[in-house]
Amino acid sequence: MKITVIGSHLCPDTLYALNRLSGAGAEIDFKDILSCHAVLQDYLEIRESSPLYEEIRGTRRLGIPCFVREDGTMTLNLNDILE
Repeated sequence: MKITVIGSHLCPDTLYALNRLSGAGAEIDFKDILSCHAVLQDYLEIRESSPLYEEIRGTRRLGIPCFVREDGTMTLNLNDILE
């Protein structure tokens, strides 16, 4: 399985997810929002427009890690990916 993980190397939830996915043998494309301006811009566009972030917009939560499957569907739930 190939998964894109959008998150931060400073976020414990992101690091946990990366370790779990690696242990499950996933092919991971990690997009670090704090190390690349273009990745941050792409993430903010997703966060502001995707229904996935409806409950997060307007709060102090970042909504990371975000997982993007090969088919383009997204989830914020690691268990959805590991199933």
